Amino acid sequence: MKIHHLNCISTCPLGGHLMDGPTPGVFTRAALACHCLLIETGDRLVLVDTGLGLRDVAQPHDRLSAFFLALLSPDLRAEMTAARQIPALGYAPQEVTDIVLTHLDFDHAGGLDDFPNATVHLRAMEQASAARQRTWLDRQRFRPQQWGSRDRWRTYDDARTGRWMGFDAVSALHGLPPEILLVHLPGHTHGHAGVAVRRGNDWLLLAGDAYFDAREMHAHPRCTPGLRFYQWMMEKDRRARLHHRDRLRELALGEPALTLFCSHDPGQFEALAGRRLGEPLRAGPL
Repeated sequence: MKIHHLNCISTCPLGGHLMDGPTPGVFTRAALACHCLLIETGDRLVLVDTGLGLRDVAQPHDRLSAFFLALLSPDLRAEMTAARQIPALGYAPQEVTDIVLTHLDFDHAGGLDDFPNATVHLRAMEQASAARQRTWLDRQRFRPQQWGSRDRWRTYDDARTGRWMGFDAVSALHGLPPEILLVHLPGHTHGHAGVAVRRGNDWLLLAGDAYFDAREMHAHPRCTPGLRFYQWMMEKDRRARLHHRDRLRELALGEPALTLFCSHDPGQFEALAGRRLGEPLRAGPL
């Protein structure tokens, strides 16, 4: 199994160091990752989250909300989409067989239409909740314009789950090896999940938006004020989000065989990818 780390279009919110820490000033834009994975396993080519896609770059005002375009100012470069980075490894987008989604927020699912042959795996609760579009914020974050792949979605009933590292709500994924699991982590959205990937004797867990700042997983946790506010603004179930964040911290501190990372921390991305946030994938597997 080979695992590649991709940043599929950074978001650049106002707030400078109040958002990402290193960026100087508060009236400059920060830079956050959109951390995705490409997994080569047997005869499957699996993408974990898609980030923003080619159509988002070409038609941002048709596919993305004016609210989030203004707030986050995504770095809309086609070369940073998954569809443009994957060919650097010798694959065409048509060869991606599966996409596993942490959730349906626009910055995680924007590239779904770029992979016409992929089965999309996600929690049934996430599909149902996003499709309801109940609130104004739901209509800004969940964008049906990005869901042309809906006839290829495969959803997972929360009642049919297993266990993994103390989490008792975990889905094995149809057609994929047992080394790839969907770990239910609701809170940020109702159907939010992490994706666990076994590599040898160790596990990687992309925790999606279960937390935003790597320091939230430290023994003495911290988070920038901007990201603390953003997580509060976006959460669908505060009690569940904080519970799963704290459970992940326990796991991070107590499980040496686990590499835990979230979708948006730039330092975590750069450490795992071995390249700068704004550089597209050009090399082989790490």
